[in-house]
Amino acid sequence: MKFGTKAIHAEIEPDSATGAIMTPIYQTSTYVQSTPGEHKGYEYSRTQNPTRHTLEKNLATLENAKYGLCFGSGMAATDAVMKLLSPGDEVVSTNDLYGGSYRIFETIFKAYGIVFHFVPMNDLEAIKEKINDKTKMLWVETPTNPMMNIIDIVAVAEISKSNNLTLVVDNTFASPYLQNPMDLGADIVTHSITKYISGHSDVVMGAIICNDDGLQEKLAFIQNTCGAVCGPMDSFLVLRGIKTLHLRMQRHCENAAVLAKHLKNHPKVDKVYWPGFEDHANHEIAKKQMRGFGGTISFTTKSDTLKDAHTFLSNVKVFSLAESLGGVESLCSHPATMTHAAIPKEVREKSGVVESLVRLSVGIEDINDLIADIDQALSHI
Repeated sequence: MKFGTKAIHAEIEPDSATGAIMTPIYQTSTYVQSTPGEHKGYEYSRTQNPTRHTLEKNLATLENAKYGLCFGSGMAATDAVMKLLSPGDEVVSTNDLYGGSYRIFETIFKAYGIVFHFVPMNDLEAIKEKINDKTKMLWVETPTNPMMNIIDIVAVAEISKSNNLTLVVDNTFASPYLQNPMDLGADIVTHSITKYISGHSDVVMGAIICNDDGLQEKLAFIQNTCGAVCGPMDSFLVLRGIKTLHLRMQRHCENAAVLAKHLKNHPKVDKVYWPGFEDHANHEIAKKQMRGFGGTISFTTKSDTLKDAHTFLSNVKVFSLAESLGGVESLCSHPATMTHAAIPKEVREKSGVVESLVRLSVGIEDINDLIADIDQALSHI
């Protein structure tokens, strides 16, 4: 079954009671039992809910995996994965990391005795240098946020397996439409469902995908015990959003490709970060492990100043200045003061997140309107 068909049909059956083609919203906290312990597979909605259950199975199928678990946010999913670890364990992560992930690693789990090493993971030797007998996990983002670096999942998976580690890949920027890390050797895939998978800027949700029975059992226990689950209404909205994921991602990629090339030739733009360029450091890896180059672009202004970045961001009309990404509408943000503000300045600037950097989430509007908006906003600099 091809992806577009799976997005619409995978694990989704007409409602047995009414024949409704859409999965019902089971807005209930509990379920009646015929006798103590005798029920229809559902006892309490923190533990299991039919709407959420359908979404979890659908997401697993899209990632070519066995198991899916949904959470109240992408950070709740990250939190659950970190709870697989114990004090003294060490994690090697990319240095170009979403600010929220860096914050939870350094301010929450570091306090519980977990040690984090942040390295440029497109340098395989840098990963190997940090691995020791306490290392338990490798944490990968690819493409990275916001520098659009590409990490070779197959190569990192080989390192992970040879050292008996758990490889986690945050697949938020690519979505299952463009990339399937499970097929490339990942043990766990995470998503901020809030972004491309939901795609309509109306839901906050996260997900964990895996194949291993033991990992699934541990993660499901954490999900139920800690209780950071999503509700049935949000699950319904995401199921609806997924039905157009393949169509939306195709348009995101098409628009981003045109806009990235336009920005690269603009006299007021310095560097453009987009893995579709042939001179991108890991362009060939992107071509090999992805089916497109995504809908997110970052760039710096020629003057390389905070003032000019703010001027641009304050003058967009079609793009909206807002946190997040992956919605049908185009968004722009300033990572240094928004999404990555939690990372110390000297740390984020080493990975390229300088004050003139702007991140664009290219939506599915008419590309000519997007280009015109970018041009008029840049004209104010």
